[in-house]
Amino acid sequence: MQDRISYKKIWMIALPIILGSIAQNIITVTDTAFLGRVSEVALGGVALAGLLYVVFTMLAWGFSCGLQIVVARRYGENNLKQIGASFEHALYFTLALGVVLFVLLKYNSQYLIDLLIKSDNVKGAVSDYLNIRSWGIFIAGINYIFRAFYIGITKTRVIGNTTIFMAVINVVLDYILIFGKLGAPAMGVEGAALASLIAEFCALIYFVIYTLIKVPLHKYDLFKFVPIDWELMKRLVTISIPTMIQSFLSLGAWFLFFTFVENLGERPLASSNIVRSLYMIVNVPIWAFGAAANTLTSQLIGANRNKEVMPMLWRVSILSTACLLGLTIIIVCFPVPALSIYTDNQELVHYSVNSIYVISFASIFFGFGITFFQAISGTGRTMHALIIEAIVICFYMLYVWYFAIFLRSDIEIVWTAETVYALLIGLASYTYMRFFKWEGALNA
Repeated sequence: MQDRISYKKIWMIALPIILGSIAQNIITVTDTAFLGRVSEVALGGVALAGLLYVVFTMLAWGFSCGLQIVVARRYGENNLKQIGASFEHALYFTLALGVVLFVLLKYNSQYLIDLLIKSDNVKGAVSDYLNIRSWGIFIAGINYIFRAFYIGITKTRVIGNTTIFMAVINVVLDYILIFGKLGAPAMGVEGAALASLIAEFCALIYFVIYTLIKVPLHKYDLFKFVPIDWELMKRLVTISIPTMIQSFLSLGAWFLFFTFVENLGERPLASSNIVRSLYMIVNVPIWAFGAAANTLTSQLIGANRNKEVMPMLWRVSILSTACLLGLTIIIVCFPVPALSIYTDNQELVHYSVNSIYVISFASIFFGFGITFFQAISGTGRTMHALIIEAIVICFYMLYVWYFAIFLRSDIEIVWTAETVYALLIGLASYTYMRFFKWEGALNA
């Protein structure tokens, strides 16, 4: 942490996360492309089921974000021995949390499905998917902990390698299990769920083997599995609870977005699913550079280099926005070929084109907004980040409800909510980092 945080350093941290995120999105693309050739009901149902699954796993993701902040801070302080203890306590907590989330998703999600979804066909697809996919909650939580460790110490290459490995397995198994190839039964929606479950487990095995072989365990005191230090656990939970709630709110809002869209009909829902898949690809740099901003903010504060935080954030924003512009130009110039990857229904493709233009415009503003928003959590002020997120989400959901439910507008009008979110989160986050006191925020 003695070197200047240059564009090259930022890029070297973000690039493996970008590659990993691309591979992760390949899983979404594959599920969408294959199921789009099964039926629109399967396509829309798995979209909602996948979102509901992610909403639940986001609590574990949020906890891992807290761990990432702590690991980065210890790394900046050169207090490496404490990293292993924090990692293991995060594992303990995540496994306990996984039990609770599994019970809720496996045995109680039907109540939520019946409440929010009108179509009986879509309800059936959602239930079939979650019946299998819910077992992955334990695996996903542990994978998030490994990811937080490697981002926190800015050794991110393994994340890209692991996710690419997982994506390859998922693509192969999707083809076999959804369509019934190589002697396997044609499982449709359930095949997509089983493929993702197996792929996640393979990624976990990769993480474990890589860590045992490549990481100097003694340097970080990893895998000592010491008895629980309740004071350390309390500090981890304190820093992580706001990020857990924030992640849950964020993905919960995303799930509600799609349930509002479902009320417009099965065609808008199917369209929104393929638009969302492209949107996630366009947004890959946003979250990769956001993770870099989060980690580097925490590391710089740990190294007592607070004055370098704002210049670093501007450099991250510039890189993020430049990547976004490149991707959006490609998507805007070739919307029909891009959408045709997901479905061979040309009516659905042309129905979705205007929404692609809308989300491409919105994406440009996220490079700045998410960089500064992630920096707030990186300072350790995770409760303040939660408050900002909650306020912005309230405006976002009111906007979506007004146009989707009250006015029953065209789907591309509903998607303009993303621009509203990007502008609000960017303005609020920059104002906080520029004018509020955040130095010395984390004593975990």
